[in-house]
Amino acid sequence: MPKKLRTFHRPLGERRYKKLFVVSVEGSKTEPQYFAILNHPHSIVQVKCLKRQSSKSSPIQVLKAMQDFLQKESLKKTDEAWIVVDKDEWTDDQFKELFLWAKTRNNHGFALSNPNFEYWLLLHFEDGKGIVSPQECLARLKRHLPNYKKDIDSKKFTPELIAKAISRAKQRDTHRPDEFPQIWSTTVYKLIERIIDHK
Repeated sequence: MPKKLRTFHRPLGERRYKKLFVVSVEGSKTEPQYFAILNHPHSIVQVKCLKRQSSKSSPIQVLKAMQDFLQKESLKKTDEAWIVVDKDEWTDDQFKELFLWAKTRNNHGFALSNPNFEYWLLLHFEDGKGIVSPQECLARLKRHLPNYKKDIDSKKFTPELIAKAISRAKQRDTHRPDEFPQIWSTTVYKLIERIIDHK
């Protein structure tokens, strides 16, 4: 009787390189909690949200937090660094430096929500049409997240709802590449798509 051939399996190393997305954000609660949803211990992607002092939330300060991080930590070519901010009452001139920074390297990105990050959250649940003020945006969001006070329940943001938000944001994104998003639109979907595509 012929001997049974043994099969050998090379054990996979426990440590694998994870593609890193470093994200510098304006908010101190909502955005870090949201991006934490996209982390998973078995994923080949890691999302690191930079902490900031609560008093430093201007677009330039958010950019500076990223620049300070990149001076201390060198990213690999496959890693990505993103700035995520709200339009709020800031002027276009205050965003130009962020826009230009994103153009300096292929692995730099800039995402802007006009008027705020809550609009991106709202798109997970509805198309976001017909809103006339940030207050109404918040009121509509609270229809879906009644207890929302800058804290979010990660269980409410399923992969299916994230996919819907991406689709809705794309439909709302009609600006040219050299323009900032018009009111009631967001380019956060570009970052989320990049993360999901690599997961």
